[in-house]
Parts: sequence; C-alpha cells; structure tokens
Amino acid sequence: MVEKILYHEKKVVRHHWGTIIEHWLFAVSGFVLLFSGFGQLPMYKRYGITALPGLEWSGDFIVTLKMHYIAAIVFVAIVVYHLVYHGLLGHRGMMPKKGDLKGFVVSILAIFKLAKEPKFDKYMPEQRLSYVYFTGISTLVLIVTGMLKVYKNLPDVTFSPGTVIMLTTLHNVATFVFVFSLVFHLGAFVLKANRPLLKGMLHGKVDLHYVEERHPDWHDKLK
Repeated sequence: MVEKILYHEKKVVRHHWGTIIEHWLFAVSGFVLLFSGFGQLPMYKRYGITALPGLEWSGDFIVTLKMHYIAAIVFVAIVVYHLVYHGLLGHRGMMPKKGDLKGFVVSILAIFKLAKEPKFDKYMPEQRLSYVYFTGISTLVLIVTGMLKVYKNLPDVTFSPGTVIMLTTLHNVATFVFVFSLVFHLGAFVLKANRPLLKGMLHGKVDLHYVEERHPDWHDKLK
C-alpha cells in the first residue's frame, strides 16, 4: 500500500496517483453521461439551455448521443479497472463493516453536538455505505441496462415492449440514485471538518494533524 506518514512534511499519503486519476476520470465521465443523457430526453430546448452562450449544440440529439457513447466507454473502462485492480490487490477499505450504520447515525448526531464523533478509520462509515449501496449498485445497474439498450439498437435485434420499458425504467431509476449519491458526496464537503479530504483527491496527501485528530484508527494502523 502507498499509504504512509511523511513526518518531515507533516503529511499523510492517502492516495496513489493512479487512484486520483481513476477518481477524476470516473467523475468527469459520469458528469458527461448525465449531461448527455438528460439531453436526449430531450429537455434542453424546452428549458432554454440551448439559448445559453456556447450550449447551442446541447439540443442536437446526434451530438449528445455520441457524447454519451464516448463517455460510457471511459466510464465502463474505469469501473472494470477499479474492480479488477483493487480486487486483485485485496483492497477492502471501502467495503462496509459491522457497525457502519450505527457509526453513520452517530456521525450525524455529532454534527448537531448531540453525540461524540466516533473514531474514524481511513474511510468514514457513510463513505463505505454510499460506495456499495448507492454508487456501486447504481453504477452496475447503469452499465448493464445501458449495454442492453445499445444492443437493442443494433440491426435485427428486437426486444418486447415490456422489456424496453423495464430497461428504460431501471436505467432512469439508477440514474437518479447515482445523482443522489453524487449530491451526497459533494454535499459532505459543505461541512468544514470534511474539507481537508479534498486535498487527498488533488495531490494525494492530507495533513498529519487532521489524520491524528479525526482518523485516529487509521493513524494507529499507519504507525
């Protein structure tokens, strides 16, 4: 593992550069998928998005469709890489643990000074729960249903109307769960206590003092 304490810098290496690139490619391709996907409904002309400077093209179905396919290729590639790479190396830090639900509730109460904030490992309970039950499941459903929708569009391939409706519904529901997960993820940084973690996804390091104070379980393991 690349994680280690850099005492001379008073920093802790939280992420390897490969993980940082993986994270941002997933984020950017996911955003492009959402933007291009909503553009195919269509809704951008209806709500005046195409009237905004530089966004006239967003109402073109063919353009947004090509964007959606290109972003999907990157998105799927990153997910496959993530599963294979981290799976082979046995990385389990983001997998939910016993007591995570309780830890999440206590963390929420701690925000309102109704409980003492628990000791955190590298990842907080809400991060592990969201990783699997929101982002993870919705991502897999999006990929499977998306591939089937693409396959349906091939020549000589016919799905029953019921199957098409089911695929579309699952894809749409997974999309909104993915959006919820994204909002939850970004919303966490509204809290000042979480903002130092942003540095970890920009250059891979976080302040040693922050780790000692808020992630003592992880700090103990690193020592």
